[in-house]
Amino acid sequence: MRFVIVGGDAAGMSAASRAKRSRPEMAVIVLEKSNDVSYSACGMPYNIADPERAIEDLVVREAGVFREKQKIDLRTGHEVRSLDRDARTVSGTTESGEPFTVAYDKLLIASGASPIVPDLPGFDLPGVMALKSLEDGRRIKAYLEQNAVNHVIVIGMGYIALEMCEALRSRQIDVTMVKPRSVFLPWADGELAGVVKDEVEKNGVKINLGHTIERIVKGPDHQLRVLCSDLQLTGGMVLVAMGVKPNSDFAIRAGLKSDTKNALAVDRRLRTSDDNIYAAGDCADAYHVLTGKKTYIPLALRANRAGWAVADEVCGKEVELPGIMGTSVFKVFDLVVARTGLNMEEAGKNGFDPVSVTIKTRSRAHAHPGSTTIHLSMLADRISGRLLGAQMVGREGVAQRIDAVAVALHAGMTVEQFSQCDLAYAPPFSPVWDPLLTTANQLLKKLG
Repeated sequence: MRFVIVGGDAAGMSAASRAKRSRPEMAVIVLEKSNDVSYSACGMPYNIADPERAIEDLVVREAGVFREKQKIDLRTGHEVRSLDRDARTVSGTTESGEPFTVAYDKLLIASGASPIVPDLPGFDLPGVMALKSLEDGRRIKAYLEQNAVNHVIVIGMGYIALEMCEALRSRQIDVTMVKPRSVFLPWADGELAGVVKDEVEKNGVKINLGHTIERIVKGPDHQLRVLCSDLQLTGGMVLVAMGVKPNSDFAIRAGLKSDTKNALAVDRRLRTSDDNIYAAGDCADAYHVLTGKKTYIPLALRANRAGWAVADEVCGKEVELPGIMGTSVFKVFDLVVARTGLNMEEAGKNGFDPVSVTIKTRSRAHAHPGSTTIHLSMLADRISGRLLGAQMVGREGVAQRIDAVAVALHAGMTVEQFSQCDLAYAPPFSPVWDPLLTTANQLLKKLG
């Protein structure tokens, strides 16, 4: 068995390690275009916040460990550019420009995703950066240190954009955000999105919504200018944080099917439209647990879990993954923002009759010191009473509580069933009626 893996980050190295543990005699070859494998990409904004901390601190395991200890044939600096399904080979070039071709019996495409960068003038200028890979993190840290940047323009307002706002402000760098859409956090309940927006602005970040970017130019003062149809913003660096797109082009050119946002289509066993080829991680789609439909929500846990599942499949054990819910959490200055399941718009589009409530309550018992405000929004299907999703914003107790809702969604619970869950109580952690139970009870009243 010759198991070839394209991509050496979360899904790829998880699959390689598990396959080697299960079948040490198997030839496992990993082709990674960069020189970095197995690192904490999600930790990059927090690393960038600290000028004294080396970006290499984020490396979980060095390439040499995989080669020497696990006997994985890990080939860094190998970028795969084409796939020949008939010959069962992948081909590409090394970082020195040398061509290579590798044959496979089973292939895992774990090529990840790339930042979305508009095809507009000036987005290729020095100082216009995106953050996805560890090398991106290196470049950003080096640029900030070498150019005495005191103002950054951030294009986009998603997770990475907001995390980077906090990182830059912690370095006393001014930040201005801009995006074409006119709604801040469009996926969030309006009241909760307003709380987050206020927190960002309170920390000195300027937010510009609804401005179409036309180009970026560099002025005679060496400052970058982001030119919009009705606005001009100037800074020493521009961070493009408009989301990501799957690295799937070479596979699609070879005839593999894609369903959602050009992500490779996989079944619940991670098989593509070719029985000898699997896909996992940020280049592949997934089934949504609540809708049963395909979706593209690239997150770290799914990538690692999918890598394990592919390794088990290749080693002869059938594994079916139930799907994902889009459970996520991120920090914005002193706030924690979390969500799981569907929002109102998504629920309506998928055939539910959604009903929601939004409440503001306390994170701890009312008389306990340190209690802070927590905002919750929860929704359910009016007809079945099934719980469909939740969102939370607060200064504490958010990340842990969202997981309780995620478990309930995986279990297919109704709001009534969830309202009867025996949740822990002690004054330092929660009121007697936990905020989740209070929200569920309010939602029950609205459901009638």
